[in-house]
Formats: sequence, C-alpha cells, structure tokens
Amino acid sequence: MSSDPPLLCVENLVVEFETDLGVIRAVDDVSFEVRAGEALGIVGESGCGKSVTALAILGLVPSPPGRIAGGSIRLNGRDIAHLPESELRRIRGREISMIFQEPMTALNPVFTVGNQMVDVLRRHKGLSRDAARGAAIDMLKTVGIPAPEKRIDEYPHELSGGMRQRIMIAMALSCSPKLLIADEPTTALDVTTQAQVLEEINALQEKLGTAVILITHDLGVIAETCRRALVMYCGKIVEAADTEHLFEHPHHPYTTGLLTSIPRIREHKLPVLPTIPGMVPDLLHLPPGCSFADRCPKVTQRCREAVPPLTAQAGGRAAAACIHPN
Repeated sequence: MSSDPPLLCVENLVVEFETDLGVIRAVDDVSFEVRAGEALGIVGESGCGKSVTALAILGLVPSPPGRIAGGSIRLNGRDIAHLPESELRRIRGREISMIFQEPMTALNPVFTVGNQMVDVLRRHKGLSRDAARGAAIDMLKTVGIPAPEKRIDEYPHELSGGMRQRIMIAMALSCSPKLLIADEPTTALDVTTQAQVLEEINALQEKLGTAVILITHDLGVIAETCRRALVMYCGKIVEAADTEHLFEHPHHPYTTGLLTSIPRIREHKLPVLPTIPGMVPDLLHLPPGCSFADRCPKVTQRCREAVPPLTAQAGGRAAAACIHPN
C-alpha cells in the first residue's frame, strides 16, 4: 500500500433520516480510506447503507429528510461534508463523479446525449461548444460506443441499456475526476453486457489512474474489479479486507453467509442455493448488541449485549465486527 496520504478519508460518518415514525440511522459510524488509483468495493444487501454512503460523499443526501449527523469526509485533506451547494457543484464531475444505478433515471430524457455531455464539459473545463462536442465524441469512442458521431445526437430512450450505461461512464469520466463512484453499474444488464461494462471500468481506471468505489450486492463483481472490499450490514461496516483474503477466509458470519449464497451448479445435482436465515432487522427498532445476532449461527448471549467493534484479524490483513470471528 502506498505511503501517500489517502485521496478520500471518511471518518465516523453518520447519516440519519427523519420519518413519521422516528429517526433512522442509515449509516452508522462508517470509516474507510481510498487511495489514488485504488479500486474499493462496498458490498451488502439492499438497504444496508451502501448508496447512502455514496450520496453523502457527493453531498447529495436529500435534506430534508436526511442529514449528515456526524463524522467527516475529506477529499485531499479538505473536509467536504458540510460545504455549501455552490462549492459542491464545482467538485462534482471535476473531482468526484458517479455512475448511478439506473441510467434511465440519471439521464435527462428530453435532452440528447450530446447536450448532456457538452454541458458537463463546458461547465467544468470551460471548453467552447464545438470543442466540448469533439471531446464528448472522443470519450464515447473510448467507452466503446459504436458510431459515436451518430449516437451523440440521439436521446436516451433510443439506446440499449448497455449503451446508456456506457454513456453514464463516459459522462462520469469526461472531466478526468480523481474519484469515480459506481453504484450498481451492472444492475438490470444481461450477463454479457455486465462483463463488458466491468471491463470498461477496469480499463479506464488503469488508463486514467482514477480511484474507484464500486457499490454492489454481487460479490462476483467485487472479485473481478476490486483489490479491497468492505461488507456493510444495517448501516455499519462488519468486515474489511483485501478481496483475495475476504474470499479465502471470511471472518464475519454475515460475509460467510454471503459467500455461501453465491449460486453454484454442482455436478450431477440440481442447483443448490443456500440462504441466510431470517430477515434484516428494522432500522427503527434495531436489537441491542450485534444487529446480525438473530440470523447468526454462532450467536451467544454476549452478542446480544454489546455492539462489537471493528477489530483487526489475521495479523492486520482484515478487520471484523464480531465477538466470535471465523
């Protein structure tokens, strides 16, 4: 690992949402770092806080009802957690970009691809309209869009799901940001297109030296793309490790359950799909102690009495928030 200071440092981040029934803590005391050029994966079930963490980094948590209730988010040493909107607009796109989960909701349906890309380039790079259009076409070529001179004048609904996702990647990378956040970038794509999109992200990361935070529920995507991974559950990080170590020796029972649940076709047998028993607890009524206790095969009374801290494992190669780690 480089001795250079981290590009992004998130410390003790807390994000809360006001509801009619009470306050929901969607992100609870989350800390991690991302270094320049690094690929970090964040994995977990829907509702675990992955996307809210990303929105907090970009200053896009809707307020009200949401707010950053604690912690810091430092980009190159500068705390950006509570910057005014005018300053955040200058950072978004230029220093941090995001590929959103569903391109059809992220792309404006009433503007052509070209209009949307040119606007980003003119705002952040100060290019003329013609120069911005040329740069947009070049970026569409880079991400593998066929006939980019034609596609740039089409509307999002005229393009396939894979093309729309590539356009989102092109827009996100058009200003050469230092950090790219990809939120479920392969959701709703077929397997072949998923593989192509991941290859594009990997290739562009190596070419441009961009750091990547990849948010997904799919551990297979993490294995192909990231060198480090965080596992989240009920708003907390329950395990952090190098990806290789995470797959070879998971320490938290939840991580073990996720890995066991990956579909495998066994020889001479029908596909077997193990599951994690029980349900994710209601964030409004979290049980005392470990949030995973009611679903954990290793639970003891101690687990129900105190929230376990994230503790170093395997000589520092991993950390897990578990009283009885594997």
